[in-house]
Amino acid sequence: MSAVSLSHPSQILKSENDIDPEETREWLEALQAVIETEGIERAHFLIESLVDQARRAGANLPYKANTAYINTIPPHMEPRLPGDAGLEHRIRSYIRWNAMAMVVRANRKSTEYGGHIATFASAATLYDVGFNHFFRAPNKDHGGDLIYFQGHAAPGIYARAYLEGRLTEEQLDNFRAEIGGNGLSSYPHPWLMPDFWQFPTVSMGLGPLMAIYQARFMKYLEDRGILKTAGRKVWCFCGDGEMDEPESMGAIGLAGREKLDNLIFVINCNLQRLDGPVRGDGKIIQELEAEFRGAGWNVIKVIWGSYWDPLLAKDKDGLLKKRMEEAVDGEYQAYKAKGGAYTREHFFGKYPELKEMVANLSDEDIWRLNRGGHDPHKVYAAYHAAVNHTGQPTVILAKTVKGYGMGSAGEGLMTTHQQKKMDEQAIRAFRDRFKIPIPDDKLAEVPYYKPPEDSPELRYMHERRKALGGYLPQRRRDAPLLQVPDLDVFESLLKSTEGREMSTTMAFVRLLTLLLRDKKLGKYIVPIVPDEARTFGMEGLFRQYGIYSSVGQLYVPADAGGVMYYKEDKSGQILEEGICEAGSMCSWLAAGTAHTNHNIQMIPFYIYYSMFGYQRVGDFMWAAGDMQARGFLIGGTAGRTTLAGEGLQHQDGHSHVNMSAIPNCVAYDPCFSYELAVIIQDGLRRMYQEGESVFYYITVMNENYPHPEMPAGVREGIVKGMYRLKDAGKSAQAQLLASGTILREALAAAELLEQDFGVKANVWSVTSFTELRRDGLDKQRWNLLHPDQPRRISYVEECLAGTKGPIIGASDYIKLLADQIRPFVPRAYEVLGTDGFGRSDRRSELRRFFEVDRHYIAYTTLKALADEGSVAISTVKEAMAKYGIDPEKPNPVKV
Repeated sequence: MSAVSLSHPSQILKSENDIDPEETREWLEALQAVIETEGIERAHFLIESLVDQARRAGANLPYKANTAYINTIPPHMEPRLPGDAGLEHRIRSYIRWNAMAMVVRANRKSTEYGGHIATFASAATLYDVGFNHFFRAPNKDHGGDLIYFQGHAAPGIYARAYLEGRLTEEQLDNFRAEIGGNGLSSYPHPWLMPDFWQFPTVSMGLGPLMAIYQARFMKYLEDRGILKTAGRKVWCFCGDGEMDEPESMGAIGLAGREKLDNLIFVINCNLQRLDGPVRGDGKIIQELEAEFRGAGWNVIKVIWGSYWDPLLAKDKDGLLKKRMEEAVDGEYQAYKAKGGAYTREHFFGKYPELKEMVANLSDEDIWRLNRGGHDPHKVYAAYHAAVNHTGQPTVILAKTVKGYGMGSAGEGLMTTHQQKKMDEQAIRAFRDRFKIPIPDDKLAEVPYYKPPEDSPELRYMHERRKALGGYLPQRRRDAPLLQVPDLDVFESLLKSTEGREMSTTMAFVRLLTLLLRDKKLGKYIVPIVPDEARTFGMEGLFRQYGIYSSVGQLYVPADAGGVMYYKEDKSGQILEEGICEAGSMCSWLAAGTAHTNHNIQMIPFYIYYSMFGYQRVGDFMWAAGDMQARGFLIGGTAGRTTLAGEGLQHQDGHSHVNMSAIPNCVAYDPCFSYELAVIIQDGLRRMYQEGESVFYYITVMNENYPHPEMPAGVREGIVKGMYRLKDAGKSAQAQLLASGTILREALAAAELLEQDFGVKANVWSVTSFTELRRDGLDKQRWNLLHPDQPRRISYVEECLAGTKGPIIGASDYIKLLADQIRPFVPRAYEVLGTDGFGRSDRRSELRRFFEVDRHYIAYTTLKALADEGSVAISTVKEAMAKYGIDPEKPNPVKV
């Protein structure tokens, strides 16, 4: 839909480049005639046909992505707002008041609570129209819309839920006061309000990217025949300042390419970010229009409210539109902040004709000239067009005023985002402006206002939500659980490879293939990879399961004659996301939260370079914990020394330390295929059969070596975090603990110690230092708080009870990983790790450089034995010479 903005042909400004003005006028008159008789759509078609023909003839006609700075939908094409506009205005006013009161009351108790008033104040109409007419709740007839609320607008969503009876006054008074119970989280946090919020969005930029991949995942579910998602919409509300985040705009091209017509962005363009104007010297709406239109989106601009319509109708020569184009956002902000007289002088006053146009308007009238985002009629028209548009995602650019209604306390002011308090004069003005029925003698209390349950307003609210399926936001928690296979489904991975070498990465691919073949579980598996499938040896899955493509495969792949050719398919199961870890992570999040958003359990496995995990998309991983995602993150080519040849930017020595910070992330670093199988089977059980809100991070390596058969009785130890792999008997003088591929170095070190020095050592496979630490902390806390009870011992202490000698911990990660369990280790504990920057070389050289190879493990063990007096210092010196350990070697940690 295009705006009717063409001036009369006789009033078109003459151009000095026009060599034949008469011909120009004839063409323009012909266009005007088409518009008047056949409509703007026909005129648009003819213009596009002419442009196409000119280009085919060789003309260079650059594309212009902007339209005039007016509403996309002209007044005569606006559908009528259904329902009772007067009731809706009163409801909206009550919600505005309660949202403001909640923040002000909290900060009267303590300024530490903080909060935001201005964001929701600017967006109230955008949400209200959606709640009243568009947002569908999940019910037996409809899967429900998914809404990514702008985080700073949370007070307004709480205020609406209060009027609906979903939240109490006590809860509103506990805004941001959660510790004592019955409180409300500062922003949308599903972990803290698990029946209410769907998505954590206040970390700006996450919502837009998650929304795009959520919409695409819904198409994936439909195309694979797993779930019907047609008719459901993904709404993403965000601010214009937020669009500067790379994540906000990073995938809009994918949305356009995939034709995600189930996706609607609503960008609240209040022209102001946290500290000042978004584009003080330009126009953020025009900028965003060009970017989204260029990416293939349907763009709807809602700039001017209905009070502007008469003025625009008078604008026969286009001078008002010209002035609208000229003024920059910094000026528009000042017009609202400084009032009608200022606007008359500085906006309309630039041209005498415009000043004359508003001569009969008072300064108050000019100040009341509203922006489109505050006009429910304009907003409804935009939403109606968006939900009925097909073939493209839609972005609605709605112009608003930040702090709308706050008056001198913050309306349009630079400081409005940080405003958490309002004095009595400002509160009185707020009450009067929105006609809140609170008497003067109660104003100082800033009380909440809720009309009687049988009032027209509340009856109307409940009727509208009933018509739309129920209340939002809401989070479902009753998805059917799955019956996962027993461990023997991975039988081939539990056996010895009998000398054949393979990596744990290849073991993972074999395990994934077995799951994909499982008749009960297979269709729910979602393999995700960011353009590294061949690196991880996954290309064999292409032909069997296909790479998802919304259009199938429109070409014959170059490797069509091969066994493992590149196959795209509309029903493909693999999500191959290109070189985009953030997008891949958002696909994982969409699949990992299908249990609440789609009432179905999906099992995502996202494999990626472990180095490019938390440090690149850690905010999304933290959000995964918040939204209770389930699934497996597989850190491939993991460890500082296992990825030979690649170097500093690729070698991971810290991902496990990063992931340990997420409370509900269960992290493992297995060495052998049977360990991997046990961990994944147990994860499937916990998440999908028992319904636990955890997710797994598992590292796999690309180093090839033989894998032994699973020893008897080790399953529990693998899951808990450690078990004794090599038992040297009662004569063992030391305990070697190691994880991942460094476990093999520890095994080799034990052989060296016995062979060269007659020292026997037990070797323990530590599958998870992090899980051991969490168990230890839990026991430690219990002991602290139960001083009169028998002391509980940690699993680390339980394992090491009855052993003797020093304990050596080693991994392919920085020392902090193995050092996590120090408080629970009963004796002297030495830690080896790979602190410092990675570099390129062979694995053996890297391990020697970082001092984690078998020789350093053996040497460190002897030094620890010497420290306790079990061996002589001369033995340590002998080992130093024998293993070529240079005491003057530069410290790999120092830079």
